[in-house]
Amino acid sequence: MLEYQINAISKTGGIALSRAKKEIAIPFDTASESGTLLPNPAELFLTSFAACILKNVERYSVKLKIPYTKAEITVNGIRSDIPPAMVSVDYELTIYSDAVARKVDLLYRNVKKFGTIYNTVAASCEVKGIMTQVSGNSRF
Repeated sequence: MLEYQINAISKTGGIALSRAKKEIAIPFDTASESGTLLPNPAELFLTSFAACILKNVERYSVKLKIPYTKAEITVNGIRSDIPPAMVSVDYELTIYSDAVARKVDLLYRNVKKFGTIYNTVAASCEVKGIMTQVSGNSRF
């Protein structure tokens, strides 16, 4: 079993910081009315989902020897007010790679099958997504 720990602190006024690995601070919004500058908890949730997918693209591209220049993801979430919950997550993943399409499809299957956050979210709400492959080099 792996264990993870973060520490978060919030000050009156709605600005909070989360620390992971003691070096990195991630600011976020805790104001009662959502602000426009910092991500709110729902956006951090979707960011965690995206990070899981992108980390697994990197992990399985190395294991499966599938070169890529860039992976890009857009994630949308729908939440209900009563009860307050995320009810669906949908995403579009784009992988820039000249690899054979069947290998990129294998990469995508591994990303979904072995993603910790992906599977946690899929167990609690509807998850829909597509993956598109783009050939050629792309700038970051």
